[in-house]
Amino acid sequence: MNRTDRLYALVEELRAVAPRPRSARWLAGRFEVSVRTVERDISALQQSGTPVYAEPGRTGGYCLDKSHTLPPVNFTPSEAVAMAVALHRLAGSPFHAAAAAALRKLVAAMHPGDADRAREMAARVRLVETPSVEIPRLLADALSIRRVLRISYADRAGTDSVREIEPLAFVGMPAYWYLVAWCRLRRSVRVFRTDRISAVVVTAEEPPPRELTPGELDVPGDRMSALSLA
Repeated sequence: MNRTDRLYALVEELRAVAPRPRSARWLAGRFEVSVRTVERDISALQQSGTPVYAEPGRTGGYCLDKSHTLPPVNFTPSEAVAMAVALHRLAGSPFHAAAAAALRKLVAAMHPGDADRAREMAARVRLVETPSVEIPRLLADALSIRRVLRISYADRAGTDSVREIEPLAFVGMPAYWYLVAWCRLRRSVRVFRTDRISAVVVTAEEPPPRELTPGELDVPGDRMSALSLA
């Protein structure tokens, strides 16, 4: 990376985390240069009029003035997770690093509560591959609305049943999306293929907190990719 590109990248990094500071040592590791080089770059930015300031103390570092940063972005947690899924499909392409950087900036600019919720949702998505099949909107929002769902579901034999479920996670397989949920009928975790769900009713009931353990998914862990917003 040449110096001009690095100066621009420094500003964008500080903008992404503002008003929090980044230490010179952290920035040096991020851009693979010496601490002294970072200090010279920061000095050059300051002399050019960029509002970069040094915060003293053990947790201090360099920060960008808040007036120079972007306002919070009105992306919803679901929209941020959707972008992370799209990013997953770019893995191995020349654009993956740039797209990942864009996503980090987006999440950093979101309202803190929305960003936390987006990270929580992303942690409940596992991908083996990213299916192209579309999911009905009420199912797609299953993790964000945090309500008990009443679904009509056909098993592999075609037998229909009505279930009340507490959504826990999504798993993307080569051909289908699966919704992992606590099934109140079976009193255990069950995996529902989304194309077999013919009807969805969102109830007013908020389910109790439940954690999904890796052993409850019948997919080898080394085949799954965790969705990340970082």
